[in-house]
Amino acid sequence: MASARQVNIAIIGAGGVGKCFLGQLEKLAQRKPSPKLVLTYISTSKKALYNENHAAISFDNVTSTLASSSQAPLAPSKLVNYLASASSKTVLVDNTSSQDVADAYPLFLSNGISIVTPNKKAFSGSYKLWQDIFNAAEQSGAKVYHESSVGAGLPVISTLKDLVETGDEVTKIEGVFSGTMSFLFNSFAPTSGSGGQWSAEVKKAKELGYTEPDPRDDLNGLDVARKLTILARLAGLEVESPTSFPVQSLIPKELESVSTGDEFLEKLPAFDSQMEEVKNAAEKEGKVVRFVGSIDVATKQVKVGLEKFDLSHPIAALKGSDNIISFYTKRYGSNPLIIQGAGAGGEVTAMGVTGDLIKVVSQIA
Repeated sequence: MASARQVNIAIIGAGGVGKCFLGQLEKLAQRKPSPKLVLTYISTSKKALYNENHAAISFDNVTSTLASSSQAPLAPSKLVNYLASASSKTVLVDNTSSQDVADAYPLFLSNGISIVTPNKKAFSGSYKLWQDIFNAAEQSGAKVYHESSVGAGLPVISTLKDLVETGDEVTKIEGVFSGTMSFLFNSFAPTSGSGGQWSAEVKKAKELGYTEPDPRDDLNGLDVARKLTILARLAGLEVESPTSFPVQSLIPKELESVSTGDEFLEKLPAFDSQMEEVKNAAEKEGKVVRFVGSIDVATKQVKVGLEKFDLSHPIAALKGSDNIISFYTKRYGSNPLIIQGAGAGGEVTAMGVTGDLIKVVSQIA
């Protein structure tokens, strides 16, 4: 019989988001002593910490203890067996972007292990994996929450779920879903002033840590496409994958195959005129250009790419690296429900994960 007043926590991933989550989990465990939250497993891609008898791992210096551990991480199938053999309910917190871990979600869930995660790949991969995940959860009663897979800690997924589950009719979802793209276009094509050269803004964004190590991983639009796939599915569309609808890449064809991100940045200035033309065309209409994603639920159209917006439009007026997501629904009429704020960063992403953990614990303990 599972012990009702204790919930075991297993964590995969102790990098940026993982470290922030650990700090939040420790404070949560102190602030809410019941049910008792017990860390029983933590791993990186190379190391792990766990006890065969599921004894608690101390939060004190856990990252340095993990770094010096001689234990190797358990493969997903072995980890399932280890976690399922505990006498208490277990929540797996996957703070990685690993496809291998994502592919094992149905196995965890069917063994009664709940999951909270910011891992987009689980929910934007094949439509079959999406179905397998939610079918496994439904059959076993285990929970799966992934608020931070879209918009970090912003309440995007929970809001969409509430709209759908209370019977509202979502007609359109539109927004800026990438902190990187938001920062780039707010700097390159601001609503006032002239903005910098495109290549210079990309270089600056990389130096400030807004882009992936290779900026092409942001500029290809796939990150936004993954988020759109998740929201479209939640809105009831059977989107097969992030490559099954139009996604505009901002990588010049000639630079798609250069070997490194640094070489890409070095050669990008030669193509600045292309983006300058796009900016000027918008300015002639009194508009600014932004990189957006949109879902038209009625026509089942999903697309990602450059769009022009009036200066007064909420999408045009974004600042810094903020995200903005507009939900157009029957109840909200012509004025959409808008969610706006930081859509990236370790602490806010971890907050979404911690918030999901609190929801799961309240349901299983």
